[in-house]
Amino acid sequence: MTRLLSWLEKPISLLLWASLAAGVLMMLHVTVDVTGRYVFNRPLEGTTEIVAAYYMVVIAYAPWAWIAARDNHIVAGMFRDIGTPRFDFWIEIVVKIFTAFYVAVFTYQTWLQALRQTRAGEVWLAGTMYLPVWPSRWVLPISGVLMLLYLVLRVIRDLARGAPEPAQT
Repeated sequence: MTRLLSWLEKPISLLLWASLAAGVLMMLHVTVDVTGRYVFNRPLEGTTEIVAAYYMVVIAYAPWAWIAARDNHIVAGMFRDIGTPRFDFWIEIVVKIFTAFYVAVFTYQTWLQALRQTRAGEVWLAGTMYLPVWPSRWVLPISGVLMLLYLVLRVIRDLARGAPEPAQT
């Protein structure tokens, strides 16, 4: 299980770096657009649409699996440390299972939507040009599959290791 989890680190890191690169590119793109608009009176066409359809989607969804791998996703913080370590272990397992269930439903629905939009060749009107946006629809199911896979493997690994034994006093 640990080997599978470590193998997943490569695509998870790749998506994190894609997210960081999208953030930098978005800042540069918007800076060039604003500079062009106010200094040269020539804004870049389609900046708003490109930011909304590509940069923001990658920034928001690509690092999902990385967040899950670092246990920075949804946690039951109000229940943590009110019981024994065994209680905390089971709360974390339950939260991971619920999160995995939600991510599975989300991933399935976004996969269906990405498939529909790809078949339709979804485009947005961006100024005087058409911007194909269907490729960005695939970021959500790809990120969801990686996060789901990671969560399921973590639950299996944690259950295989077992809950911590109660402290002897």
